[in-house]
Amino acid sequence: MPQEPSVCEEKNYNELFHKYYEQVTKYIYYKCGDLQQAEDIVQNIFVKLWQLCATISFSKAKSYIYRACNNSFLNEIKHQKVVLRHQQDVIANTDYESPDFLIEVNEFRTKLKDAINELSVKEREVFLLSRVEQKTYREIAEITGLTVKAIERRMSKALKELREVLGKDIKI
Repeated sequence: MPQEPSVCEEKNYNELFHKYYEQVTKYIYYKCGDLQQAEDIVQNIFVKLWQLCATISFSKAKSYIYRACNNSFLNEIKHQKVVLRHQQDVIANTDYESPDFLIEVNEFRTKLKDAINELSVKEREVFLLSRVEQKTYREIAEITGLTVKAIERRMSKALKELREVLGKDIKI
């Protein structure tokens, strides 16, 4: 039985390189659409083939090259997904407001809560049903058993009092 050629012999390795380099590069290029990326992947696999030449039989070298190139391409895709996910997390968690602005927002929220708490019970009820619960005046009238006009008056009074406390330029 004749002995199988060794991948570690330079002439056998060169034969594999010249026979498969272009084919495998095209195969990976068709998958990724980037010739430079395809060439990089294939070159890296041929370097690994040389490093592992003692463990890979000559008859199985072709399947090793294709499988290793494909796996390397898939690993790059996985890595790109991780990088993109990380970039999206960084963008989503980036706060573009200045610390002064954030402090002002928190102070305004506190002032607004206090101002709402200062409203009479009737006005607070109508205001919260309208602005927080997004109910129409007709729906509020049905809930409270009052007329729509009575709801309009209470809402008008609540808004007037809030503007006095918060400032006239505030839209509530």
